[in-house]
Amino acid sequence: MRVLLSIKPEFAELIFDGSKKYEFRKAIFKNSHVKTVVVYASHPIQLVIGEFDIDKILKDEPERLWKETREYSGISEEFFFDYFAERNIGFAIKVKEARRYKKPLCLRTNYNITPPQSFCYI
Repeated sequence: MRVLLSIKPEFAELIFDGSKKYEFRKAIFKNSHVKTVVVYASHPIQLVIGEFDIDKILKDEPERLWKETREYSGISEEFFFDYFAERNIGFAIKVKEARRYKKPLCLRTNYNITPPQSFCYI
């Protein structure tokens, strides 16, 4: 199973250049059979630019999550803790293998799909 995940373009680029190995989320999809994330680069790109396989999903307190993921987080410590402010639990999707599409896809034009705020199952 796959999910379509909206990711800010600057973070999506870091995933595909290999420097960001974790995608952080405050909430995660419930279906445990999801193996692949299809990446929708949000505004201003607004295109599906690739996909990645999930190695594993970490769930922990933000302090512990940061200690485990900081080397390949692709974000600053300040940004991380601002993002998880007032949260007791956070999630980190570990990227196994990322594949950038040769030709990005427009969801609205090609499939008449409205991009998700966070994610949707596909």
